[in-house]
Amino acid sequence: MDLVPEALPWLLVLIGLVLVSVTLEGVVRSFVLRLPYDWRAYAASMADFGGRRAVDALGLSLASPLLVWAYDNRLQTISLAGPVSFLFLFIGQELCYYGYHRAAHRVGWFWATHAVHHSSNELSLAAALRLGWTGKLTGTTIFFAPLIWLGFSPLAVTAAVATNLLYQFWLHASWIPKLGWLEWVFNTPSHHRVHHGSNAEYLDCNYGGVLIIFDRLFGSFVEERSDVQIRYGLSTPLLSHNPLRIATHAWLTLARDLWAAGSVWQRLKVLVGPPGGRAGE
Repeated sequence: MDLVPEALPWLLVLIGLVLVSVTLEGVVRSFVLRLPYDWRAYAASMADFGGRRAVDALGLSLASPLLVWAYDNRLQTISLAGPVSFLFLFIGQELCYYGYHRAAHRVGWFWATHAVHHSSNELSLAAALRLGWTGKLTGTTIFFAPLIWLGFSPLAVTAAVATNLLYQFWLHASWIPKLGWLEWVFNTPSHHRVHHGSNAEYLDCNYGGVLIIFDRLFGSFVEERSDVQIRYGLSTPLLSHNPLRIATHAWLTLARDLWAAGSVWQRLKVLVGPPGGRAGE
């Protein structure tokens, strides 16, 4: 699921705009508004972003064989020739992303990567860049295989997922207030602030990408409360700014839990059960 070479210049432009926006937010908060801003966390997020690009460049993906099989055995070929097919892809991708994101919080194997995204103790645009180095190595793209099997091309699915992730970038701006009626349908900064909260009231919720409707449908929606100040980061805060530590800390915890497990069944529960044996750890 890689973008064709023709898209590379546009991708580089988008990456440049994202990095400029991340830096500009830090500059404005620190030197214009005179508000606290964690520049060490900013640097760690930049390092995580660079490390992910380097690992992805290796071309290794655990899910690739399944994705190839899904495309070779697709039920049909769906061309994006009209608004109906685009809408079908958009809604399908949103549902698949919801399933992936929920599993990333509730399954230890996937959480070991996703924990990186929640490791910053400050919510900022820079935190959006923390996605971990091991996503493709753990097979997270398997959640989007149904779209390819149904008939969408891998390129179309990749573009849809990339657009979803690009949309979510601005959701990490903690200074954007609630957005009125848009809160009912779309994932907003308010909903995503809740998602990044480690308070007991806010754990494991608001998994949507562009839309919030699947959270409302499946009972995982939690609204931001004025009486509960959000504490960002992990339930057990990670205080390190070392990119290697950030990238591997949850894997080390998973390895220790596997080592301490007394049986094959218990080890399986560590891999596919909630991280730490309970939500949010």
